[in-house]
Formats: sequence, C-alpha cells, structure tokens
Amino acid sequence: MRALGALALALVACAANESPDAWRWELPPGFPAPRVPADNPMSSDKVELGRRLFFDTRLSDNGTQACGSCHEQARAFTDGNPTPRGSTGELGGHNAMSLANVAYSSTQTWASLVTELEDQALVPMFGTAPVELGLAGKQAELLERLRAEPSYATLFPAAFADPEPFTIDNVTRAIASFERTLVSGDSRFDRFVAGNPAALTASEQRGLALFGSPELSCHRCHGGFNLTTSFEHTDTPSGGQVQFFNTGLYNIDGSGAYPAGDRGLFEVTGDPAHMGRFKPPTLRNVAVTAPYLHDGSVATLEELVDIYARGGRLVADGPRAGDGATNPHKSVFVAGFALSADQRTDLLAFLRALTDEGFLADPAFANPW
Repeated sequence: MRALGALALALVACAANESPDAWRWELPPGFPAPRVPADNPMSSDKVELGRRLFFDTRLSDNGTQACGSCHEQARAFTDGNPTPRGSTGELGGHNAMSLANVAYSSTQTWASLVTELEDQALVPMFGTAPVELGLAGKQAELLERLRAEPSYATLFPAAFADPEPFTIDNVTRAIASFERTLVSGDSRFDRFVAGNPAALTASEQRGLALFGSPELSCHRCHGGFNLTTSFEHTDTPSGGQVQFFNTGLYNIDGSGAYPAGDRGLFEVTGDPAHMGRFKPPTLRNVAVTAPYLHDGSVATLEELVDIYARGGRLVADGPRAGDGATNPHKSVFVAGFALSADQRTDLLAFLRALTDEGFLADPAFANPW
C-alpha cells in the first residue's frame, strides 16, 4: 500500500499555489495554479460571460451550434464522435479533445503550436479548413447579434471596462476565462492519492501499479497531476513542458508515413522527425471520452490498451494499411508489453477510476441557456 501511495503521489506531485489576482482558485489538492495571461486576468464576471458565450448558438453563422456542441459536459467536454461535424455539415479532421483541465495545456489541440486559449478560440469561429462555426468574414454580424441579446448588455460591460466592450478580443477572452475554470480533480484515483486507501478497489490499485511500471511506462506520456506530460502552470518555466509523440498508429508506406493532411506536428514544422507526432491528452475522465486518439479511430478503451500492448496498430488492408509497430518515427515509450487477462482487467479498471463524476455534472459548467 505504501509503495502504491508513493507511486500515485509521484504521478500527481505538484505544489499547490494561490493566484495573486482577486480571483481565487478553488483547486483540488496537489494542483498548482494555472498560468493566466497578464492581459486577461480572471474575474467572476468574465467567467460567467464566457460560460454563456461558450454555449451560445449565436456563435455559429447559421445559429445551429456553439462551442458546447462539440464539447459536451457529460463527456468531459468531448462529443462522442470520431471527428466533429461543423455547423455546415463539414467533418473536422481531429477528434474533439477534452477540455478538462485545459487551463494547464502548454499547447492547444492535438498538433499545433498555439499556446493560448484566447488564440485557439478564434479557430472554430473563423476557421475555414474545416468550417466549424462558419463565421469567417462575419465578425461585425456576430458582434451585432451579441449586442442584441439583453443579458449581454449587462454582462459585457461588467466583464470588460472598455469604452466598447463588444469586441472579438473580448469574446475570446471571456470564453478562455470560462474554459480555465474547467478543473477536474476529484476522481476516486484523486481520493486515493489524498490518503483514502479505500477509494480504489484492489483491482484498480493493481492497475495503478501496472500503469506506472517500467514494463508499461504509461506514465512516460501520461504522468504528473494532469496525467499528461505536456503541461504548463505557475510553477513551470515560461512555456511549460511541450511534448508530442508518435504512437505507431499508422505506417502507410513502411517508412513511417501517416495519412496525407493528418501527419501531426509534421504538418506544422515540415520536419520529417515530427511525422505522426501528436500531443498526449490527459487521461482524466478517459472512460467517457471515447472514441480515442487524434482521429477518433479507436472505439474502446479495450482496443486502445491492446494497440499499446502490441507496440503499435496493424492496419491490415485499405489505403491506410501498414504496421505501426515498425514505424521508424515511433516513440521509444511505445515498445509493447505483455499482459495476462487479469492484468488487462486491472489496468482497464484503473483507467475507469479516473472519472470525476462531480465534474461531469457540476452546474457551474452547465449550459445557462
């Protein structure tokens, strides 16, 4: 039990801090304060405005979708689809990543070098490849819609003491402020770490030990308090820790190629060594965020564990055929491992113990409309 407790603490160890701003973070034990941009300090008024904007279908050109359409609270702010469908029906290229603890992300989405939530919020609104909310070139129309909503006549001036509070910058600042409050850290795993040995069953504790074992090395990509090794907070140097990994999902040409247009960090940098590298997502609430991986091509946790046990995915036929286990760009941490049937059950049980039920139903994060 003592060894398990030490391992769990190693996975989440970070000193708790309090924000120096007027905003007071109410954080789980062991969670550091998120880093907040100096030009967008937190405030209750801004968070409430951001919550309304996040769920407001006025933020799509045809009034059919909001940010919350692809980020559902009950699914830890994912949408249950391999890739999301935008307001015009166009499919996105990547799985909707969970927004749980997004305040701690050193980069946003699966394979980008965008660091700030404020900048990321512009992409679904105004992006064209793919079209999500469909507002490209319609900034003025959006702001007129928002001015016409009676509740915003009070909320925008309260959040922003500007001569003209209705601006696109203020829209994204408010949404980002709300997103930074989406903190999840009260799973049964967290209660175990906090000192309650009965919070995890014997099977789940064995799964935790496997998770952190040298043989599986899951923690190499999914360690730390947020169960991802790509993170930033007030205790990290500026920029935090940025990591991307190739997990052997594809190997189309036998030389490591991923599908055209979906080649991870390579699409951003052009560096051949970055082929197939994607950010490791948090594993918090992983049991409710299926389907998995950057393209949503893995339907279940069982399938996901089996791919990592194999050391990469074998695609037997079709245009993406190839053996990911032999991908030359694959991370050394995806080496494969052997599990007995009982051990596989234990590991899956641990992963399901990472669900924070309170987070999934917290009214502070719910649709206010």
